[in-house]
Amino acid sequence: MSYKSKTDSKIELNEPMAAYAIQGNSPSIYNLLGSSKLPKLSNDFDVLTLARQGFPKRVLLSLAKKISLNIQELANILHISERTLQRYDDDDIIKTEYAEKAVELARLYTRGEEVFGSIDKFKIWIKTPGLVFRGEAPLALLDTSAGFDMVFKELGRIEYGIFA
Repeated sequence: MSYKSKTDSKIELNEPMAAYAIQGNSPSIYNLLGSSKLPKLSNDFDVLTLARQGFPKRVLLSLAKKISLNIQELANILHISERTLQRYDDDDIIKTEYAEKAVELARLYTRGEEVFGSIDKFKIWIKTPGLVFRGEAPLALLDTSAGFDMVFKELGRIEYGIFA
């Protein structure tokens, strides 16, 4: 049995370019975290850099206002006491772990808006207790990463019409 030597041939795959569009009227994670005194956030690496460096308390409060959370709800999600959060000056840089939670919160609200088609509808859903969450509101689960995962998964089910 003889083996023929392989000839080097260049294999190239050509795929058509796909165009992706972002709806202009929906606030993205970049808009939720953006601030006039921060560099413009235009991609995920900008958000990553911002989370690693931490950001001013005013950005955190701006996010809370945009997503209709009060200080107590925000403090519970961040695992910080309400009083400690209030002690920060507006320009003080918050710790990285709080910044990371805030980025995750902005991602969740952006995803919720995509699924529900409106940030207002998502704000109502996230504060409404549901059977799938054993009678708790999805917002109450956001104090852990497992809770964030559960809410993200439920949004995926809702998006595809799988109500559990």
